[in-house]
Amino acid sequence: MHLLLLADTHVPRRARDLPPVVWDAVDAADVVLHAGDWVDVALLDALEARARRVVGCWGNNDGADLRARLPEVARAELGGLRFAVVHETGQATGREARCAAAYPDADVLVFGHSHIPWDTVAPGGLRLLNPGSPTDRRRQPTGTFLTARAEGGALHDVVLHPVPPRA
Repeated sequence: MHLLLLADTHVPRRARDLPPVVWDAVDAADVVLHAGDWVDVALLDALEARARRVVGCWGNNDGADLRARLPEVARAELGGLRFAVVHETGQATGREARCAAAYPDADVLVFGHSHIPWDTVAPGGLRLLNPGSPTDRRRQPTGTFLTARAEGGALHDVVLHPVPPRA
């Protein structure tokens, strides 16, 4: 099962649309996981129309229309793994232990908010993944997103992809 992990897309505030490389990744994915800060419900509609499946949550920049359609924490079992998707996890210090305690029933936690890519494993085995932002790089060299494969109860081929600058 091929996964695309997104967060902090901020469309249309930070970009008019997702970059073409991200739409290509949507087309290749079996499931798109989005960890909030969509900003406009139109992007959710577009992803749901184009992706095979979308698992997403709302973020702190998402209004009532998105919060009415998305949970604060989204959950899905994919490829034999239990995923939780949430926007905020708090400060980096102590994140692994804090998230392991908050999500004891998850194997993988996808989160956003910081726009900073993150890939660690908490004591006990919880994998924490933040794909960064494909549209608002902030202090990062480029925008980013993650792809991975979930199969047989394991996560494989986790790759952080840089988003090329717009021409």
